[in-house]
Amino acid sequence: MLASPQEPPPLALPVLAATELQDHLLVANNDLERLQRLLDDASQALMQHFTYASEHMDAALVHLQAASQSEPPPIREARLTLAHAITALQFQDMASQLIAHTTRRLRSCADRLARDALADDEDGTAVVDETPLRPNPVTQDEMDAGSIELF
Repeated sequence: MLASPQEPPPLALPVLAATELQDHLLVANNDLERLQRLLDDASQALMQHFTYASEHMDAALVHLQAASQSEPPPIREARLTLAHAITALQFQDMASQLIAHTTRRLRSCADRLARDALADDEDGTAVVDETPLRPNPVTQDEMDAGSIELF
């Protein structure tokens, strides 16, 4: 009689290790959410300052153009610098996408760990969001003017 090959038993993660791992995942998730709030606050403040600076440059330009009929080079350079600064602000949008993606991945891992390793789903009703299929929602790793769509 031929012995049928048996599947090896699934490896079990010790409950204490699983609990610690889940705690670390949730702490990392909370840290990412806090980072998201900090980025949001910083980007809002920067946009307010850029808008204020742009409005004042426009007002100054109206007065200067009335006298000379052309945009003075310092104002032109300041407007160009402001445009580059706003392009750099697009970093916040990319960072937000990465943080949200990573937060979903961490939460999914923590929930699956609780369900599978810690048996936190006795009645079979635990809802575990699927891990995002794409490894990374943002493919860019540098910022050039015009290479990123703002929001």
